[in-house]
Amino acid sequence: MNVDFGKTAKDYSKHRAGFPERFFDRLLADGLVQRDDRVLDLGTGTGTIARGFAQRGCNVIGLDPSTALLEEAMRLDEEADVFVRYVEAKAENTQLPPASLNVVVAGQSWHWFDRPVAAREARRVLKPNGVLVVAHFDWIPLPGNVVNATEKLIEHHNPNWKLAGGTGLHPRWLADAALAGFEHIETFSFDEPTPYTHEAWRGRIRASAGVAASLSPESVARFDADLAALLAARYPEDPLVVPHRVWAMTARAPA
Repeated sequence: MNVDFGKTAKDYSKHRAGFPERFFDRLLADGLVQRDDRVLDLGTGTGTIARGFAQRGCNVIGLDPSTALLEEAMRLDEEADVFVRYVEAKAENTQLPPASLNVVVAGQSWHWFDRPVAAREARRVLKPNGVLVVAHFDWIPLPGNVVNATEKLIEHHNPNWKLAGGTGLHPRWLADAALAGFEHIETFSFDEPTPYTHEAWRGRIRASAGVAASLSPESVARFDADLAALLAARYPEDPLVVPHRVWAMTARAPA
């Protein structure tokens, strides 16, 4: 599946809910991220994680290969009155100096990378005892819920999409960190029910890999009409409360 999130940059910036405040608070409370840290956000997209750390006093670089997404990130930063330095590059080759960062984070993006190469690159740019954070904020499909029905609709319109049925847990990422030489590997998770209006849920799904990032505009329009009809018929409550799970792996570069 050929995925280009730049094709859906407007929906991405408007409708994809960023990581909740509790995620950032947990990392700071545990001492994994501190004010004034130099933080690199891999696959930053529209900068939701980068912005969150910048608002907490970190010096942040957001990295992404998509010009369209980075333009949206800068627009949102201006609205939020924060500064993030953006770099158009890939996670596997950041082009940043070695041992120059306190924290490298990848939010909702690790599965798009060449993971072993990205893990080695993260270790290269981290200072000794620097922190790697790989995190997800995933919707949770359960029998009969709106996520399950939406995933089935995506599969109907795009048989090449193979990301349905997730649990919000990503144990394979622990091996990526270990093989790259990281130590003190830990995980945490918590559930975060997230409200979406019908309009916002349609926008969120258009901004997913299986819809506007990979389908033609005509196919996206047909999908969106079908999703609107599905919501009206089976899930008329508005706003919806959509179950989500935050999961994070943290690891440290050798001291």
